[in-house]
Amino acid sequence: MSNENVNNPEEEAQSMDQEDKEQILQSYDKFINYLGNQVSKGEKLGMDEDQLAKSATKVADYLASNEEPRNREEQVLKELWKATENDDEKKTVARTLVRMAQKTN
Repeated sequence: MSNENVNNPEEEAQSMDQEDKEQILQSYDKFINYLGNQVSKGEKLGMDEDQLAKSATKVADYLASNEEPRNREEQVLKELWKATENDDEKKTVARTLVRMAQKTN
């Protein structure tokens, strides 16, 4: 997870092979494992919890706006994201996702 990729999830998604993206998004387990790997890379780059949450917020915004959920868990995450009313709530959800992803490694 380089800082440039984190800062522009849309660019990262566009450069990703469509088949790879589909495989990541087809199941919740694959998605959360992929997210866990990205969080681990961010930690190795020295990103703290706030930076990881900020990056997760950008990714969640992109996914909620540009990708259709492929399973029930992703649908719940999308609905949860849409239900947030302000940046503080988004930050809380993003931090929770980061913590969930950290547990996959």
